[in-house]
Amino acid sequence: MQLRIGELAARLGVQTETIRYYEREGLLRKAQRSDGNYRLYGLPEVERLNFIRNCRGLGMTLDEIRTLLTIREEPERSCGSVNQMLDHHIRSVGERMAELQRLDEQLRALRQRCGNEVSAGACQILNSLSGEMSAPDVDPGKRQI
Repeated sequence: MQLRIGELAARLGVQTETIRYYEREGLLRKAQRSDGNYRLYGLPEVERLNFIRNCRGLGMTLDEIRTLLTIREEPERSCGSVNQMLDHHIRSVGERMAELQRLDEQLRALRQRCGNEVSAGACQILNSLSGEMSAPDVDPGKRQI
């Protein structure tokens, strides 16, 4: 089985640019080329791309995926590091969920400040956003100013 990039993309529900990006990032091996210079992918690439797609669907980073792919290529290796990585990822997801919950609470409180349509100058939401507000506890490296 040999698939062109468009066929592979359609089969797995990804964009062709995503496949090219994974190749550039080293997650997918460079594709073979046809006589017409089309990228060609076989079953191993289909399986690898599906693995990557599933990992991305779980919110894993490219570095985490690289690590998992490396471990996957050594079937006799212990999966203890996979368990540790997933435990870390679960904790990170929990932290993000808590951040989002705090953000939701702040947005709801902000929305409560203006129950009726009034002039923009009298809008308590706009006035609150112009003053001091406590921001949710977010990693300072992620906060955009």
